[in-house]
Amino acid sequence: MDDRANNSSGRDAIPLRILVVENHADTRELLTSLLEGLGHTVVVAESMGRALRAAPRSKCDVLISDIGLPDGDGWELLGRLNLPRPMYAIAMSGYGMTSDRTRSKAAGYRHHLVKPMGIVQLEDILREVAQELGKSKRVKAQTRVPAALRVGMQDG
Repeated sequence: MDDRANNSSGRDAIPLRILVVENHADTRELLTSLLEGLGHTVVVAESMGRALRAAPRSKCDVLISDIGLPDGDGWELLGRLNLPRPMYAIAMSGYGMTSDRTRSKAAGYRHHLVKPMGIVQLEDILREVAQELGKSKRVKAQTRVPAALRVGMQDG
């Protein structure tokens, strides 16, 4: 095991809500255990159909989806998700050809990880997500108009 995984600052990041879509039980359980160990909340689905049902109510920040699913594929899944806000999407696959990576990007995935993927690589990506979410929260907070000013605007 890579020592950097044990000593990383992943635990210092903003806890994320992550939807993991993986049909291989051992991979799904290992990934869930790893993500929960890093302090994230994990929702799991083993098929595209279950992911489509789970995603809207899960309010997840991140989608980590296998490309090869028993009832479709991860590219189709991302295209069919109809969510009120965008989800940061990470594809994972046993295939890493340039055409696979290009298709993942075209579908809307931010990253295409090839299995077996590195723990440190996944932690780095999740830190990036947390930073982006942190930035968006700060921007929203900075653009809010104080209540006292809102009252004045309504009167004038």
